[in-house]
Amino acid sequence: MNQNTFINATTIENLLTRHINSSPQKIDDILAKALELKGLDIEDAATLITISDKDQLEKIFQTALKIKDEIYGNRLVLFAPLYVSNHCANNCLYCGFRHDNKDMKRICLNIDEVKDETRIILEEGHKRILMLMGEHPAKCSFEYFLETIDAAYAVKDSKGSSLRRVNIEIAPLSDVQFAELSHIPIGTYTCFQETYHEETYKKMHPSGKKSHYDWRLNVMDRALKNGLHDVGIGALFGLYDYRFEVLALLQHAKHLDETYRIGPHTISVPRIESAQNAPASRIVPHPTADTDFKKIVAVLRCAVPYTGIILSTRESPTMRNELFHLGISQISAGSRTSPGGYANAMINSTVQEQFSVNDTRSTGEVIRSVIEQGFVPSFCTGCYRRGRTGQDFMELAKPGLIKAHCLPNALLTLKEYLKDYADEETRIWGENIIKKELLHIPSKNRMKKTEEYLKQVENGKRDLYF
Repeated sequence: MNQNTFINATTIENLLTRHINSSPQKIDDILAKALELKGLDIEDAATLITISDKDQLEKIFQTALKIKDEIYGNRLVLFAPLYVSNHCANNCLYCGFRHDNKDMKRICLNIDEVKDETRIILEEGHKRILMLMGEHPAKCSFEYFLETIDAAYAVKDSKGSSLRRVNIEIAPLSDVQFAELSHIPIGTYTCFQETYHEETYKKMHPSGKKSHYDWRLNVMDRALKNGLHDVGIGALFGLYDYRFEVLALLQHAKHLDETYRIGPHTISVPRIESAQNAPASRIVPHPTADTDFKKIVAVLRCAVPYTGIILSTRESPTMRNELFHLGISQISAGSRTSPGGYANAMINSTVQEQFSVNDTRSTGEVIRSVIEQGFVPSFCTGCYRRGRTGQDFMELAKPGLIKAHCLPNALLTLKEYLKDYADEETRIWGENIIKKELLHIPSKNRMKKTEEYLKQVENGKRDLYF
């Protein structure tokens, strides 16, 4: 498949030029359209992404929060990344794992070490992880990665808890490998294009298999054709003009939706952060200002309302708190970006981490902050285990019906966390928000059943979900 079938750089550039300085009335009309929860076309998004006026930006921000509340409710899903290897044959200029970084201490965790990392993550209260590794088949094979997934699922912590879902983020696979992966109980398969601008892509990826633009661009087609149901896309903001990247992400999302009736389950929005011996992280080619970054999140929420938008600990606590109000629905917490980083948390991990983390708070501190801001921290994995994936998930998410499952499940997993892992002060805050949010469950029958489940959790029952 040629990349020009769905990423058209000329179209994007023309749209960005054509829609600068749109009238206030046109912007209001687009935002009213966004509130219908049916998404926006790329021309509408081009109009919004070029806005710089403060009053108009504020309107976009307010619209994005309303849309997020309508689709997902007042919750934030939490996860932790688990890196199993930093060996890599690629040479990405923004990444600490790059092959030419000779100062990197290379690690490939053995199975016992994977289990140790998983146990520590579980003891923080997490129920889902994102498992990652560098791309180096000779050092860490696909078969090894499948073993690490099995190992992670086998772990129980001191409370008897185990992982309920492993999402993965690894390099593009072949058709045969995706077919094999389709039989493994994973959640979402994620792979970032990094930059959709082909010339920039070639500069940033000078060697390794990742240097092949089309191979990476078509990864989600191979995944969905070979049995996977949920995929996540993303761009690394700072490599090229953020406006181009947003519109290209939307072209990619449209292609997946029209071709497979499955839009991206998630879109990730990382910004370049400092990484060891990574020249593009020291001198960022296209720095993305905080205001523009907030606009990115808000425009994506308006344009693809059904999609989970993921925010990592690359961002500071202050920026993360602001973005929670602009459409973010999933966040990492207590993250380590190096293999063995949880077991060796007190050791300077610069020599083995992919990038530096700006939100260094513990998982518990993040959860407390989320609750204090009025959000519901959620560890829910119900959709994956009830089979609400792929097209089934999209049929619920697009009209906003998924919230009927999300909020009750969020409250139940929060209750578990409060009973098993939270300190007393967080427990008090959490119980108060559970009482408040129960009233927002629209169905009286579902509200009553949720109350019954909450009492069972209080009495020691675990893993109840709708």
